[in-house]
Amino acid sequence: MVKAYEKLDQDSKLAIKTLGELKKSGYEARSIKDELRENLIQSIKDQVNVFEGILGYDDTVIPDVERAILSKHNINLLGLRGQAKTRMARLMVNLLDEYVPVVEGSELNDDPLRPLSSFAHQLIEEKGDGTPVSWLHRDERFTEKLATPDVSIADLIGDVDPIKAAALKLPYSDERVIHYGLVPRSHRCIFVINELPDLQPRIQVALFNILQEGDIQIRGFKLRLPLEIQFVFTANPEDYTNRGSIVTPLKDRLGSQIITHYPKSIHTGLKITEQEAKSANLEHVQVNEIAKLLIEQIAVEARTSEYVDVNSGVSARLTISSYENLVSSIERRLLRNNEKEGSVRITDFIGVIPSITGKIELVYEGEQEGPGIVAHNLIGKAIRTLFTDYFEDPDEVRKSREKVDPYKKIAEWFGEENVIDVLNDYSEKNYRKELDKVPGLGDLVKKQIKGLKDESLRYFLMEFVLFALVEYSYLSKHTLDNGMRIDDLIGSMFSGFEEDEENM
Repeated sequence: MVKAYEKLDQDSKLAIKTLGELKKSGYEARSIKDELRENLIQSIKDQVNVFEGILGYDDTVIPDVERAILSKHNINLLGLRGQAKTRMARLMVNLLDEYVPVVEGSELNDDPLRPLSSFAHQLIEEKGDGTPVSWLHRDERFTEKLATPDVSIADLIGDVDPIKAAALKLPYSDERVIHYGLVPRSHRCIFVINELPDLQPRIQVALFNILQEGDIQIRGFKLRLPLEIQFVFTANPEDYTNRGSIVTPLKDRLGSQIITHYPKSIHTGLKITEQEAKSANLEHVQVNEIAKLLIEQIAVEARTSEYVDVNSGVSARLTISSYENLVSSIERRLLRNNEKEGSVRITDFIGVIPSITGKIELVYEGEQEGPGIVAHNLIGKAIRTLFTDYFEDPDEVRKSREKVDPYKKIAEWFGEENVIDVLNDYSEKNYRKELDKVPGLGDLVKKQIKGLKDESLRYFLMEFVLFALVEYSYLSKHTLDNGMRIDDLIGSMFSGFEEDEENM
């Protein structure tokens, strides 16, 4: 049976201005956990996706979060950086009622039918059904705090305010001299603490009673405040050893600890990148599907690289920033050549290196190599991995005695002391002219990729083949000030020996 209050439209609810009118409407007080639970139940029945925009969690994290809400649990989202933990918490606001009534002027969002603060109790006692009521939108019922070592009890719980005591001429024994912290002010709200392990242990201890019994203590005051708060904490597993830990009694008071994860497929990662990248829709810049997958594969390679600290994680922000820089590399090239539109090239990936070096934590071996070289290696590994999805595996070709090596003609041409330079800022005409120098390269692409009609994609694939053959040790590449030189592997080795002899 639908209650009378639930039948009211939004305008009718907002027209209620006093406690008496609220009672007549049939409004009943309920806790925030009941509110979240009931609204989630309705969303599931209506097949509404509350966590819109969260990709890759449909069968893992989202069901766990829904179960936790149905169980009325406080939640800890545990996972490496860039796994949408905070975004998940923010989207829980969608499960709150659009507006809820509060006692007007209350610091603690007092429910008119279930007052909490002394202010609300005194006002209702004084004015009765004439107590003024205001309405709080769900967007105002979300509080977020980043845990840092300098967070104090006063910040979270509150403290005595001597200025207020002096201004109101009140003794320190009067409850009205208290300045409430973020937690009491988040009554009937979702309260998120990010990076919980960074919170000092003594501050974490202060949350015990709030989570379990609902009472708080401020200086000499012992207040019985049955706060109704949906707590959501986020934490990175690395923090347990690097910077701090969640104290055991606090973990014990958290109903559900939910493990988050990186996208389980490269295509899910691609959807996330396209959704989040700010420069994804420039009409005059075209990025083909293979280049997009290369960006995602770089992150996959980084997460398994011997040079990268896997415990630190590789954030989805790496692929988002890399994609944005890739698009900007193309745009810059077009501006320098006064060209109106253009497509991605492998050499444009030089622009994603700054997005990689700042977002990976290196182990000792990686530090020895240097972040720039590690970034180049990750790009090379990504090219090597994806190459066999479109072309014959060069390693398999080498092993087979029956197969004709499709790459032999290209390698032999470079073996005759031929080289090509693929410069970052080549005009489209010069770029194509340089690639056309390599005999058999265009024919190889046409043969391997059936029905290829896009000329820009064809030249991208020609360049892709050359860089892949470098990774498979058919060819060699050298970094120039403004691009790359592709030449013969054996010749480059002898060239290196000659340089060493000259330096001796």
